Amino acid sequence: MQQKELLTQLNVASIGEEIDHKLASNLVRSYYEKYPESFTGVTIGRNIIDQILAQPGCVGMRFYDAINEEGQKTLVYVGVDESGKDMLKKVVVDQAGAISTIPAIVADRGFGELLTWLGIGK
Repeated sequence: MQQKELLTQLNVASIGEEIDHKLASNLVRSYYEKYPESFTGVTIGRNIIDQILAQPGCVGMRFYDAINEEGQKTLVYVGVDESGKDMLKKVVVDQAGAISTIPAIVADRGFGELLTWLGIGK
């Protein structure tokens, strides 16, 4: 089944689950061992996550691999609606009471960071 079909059958807000530190370490270590040249960690601040999730209709987030202006690997992240679609527009009411559509929040510029808690790195 394709991801798009799975998303329509799932509650998007329930995707993901907490895992323990040992499993997290094993998953990341496996990636590092297979792709050592592309290993990075990305730090994302709470404020932008809260802003994205606070958009009307947002039930989750999607992360895309990206390269920033300095040539560093980073992420671009967007809100996702209940049907699993990227939220690229949002409806707002301006000060005069008019309803319009504006671009939704799309964020980037996470900074690469070594995940020292894993005990691995370059």
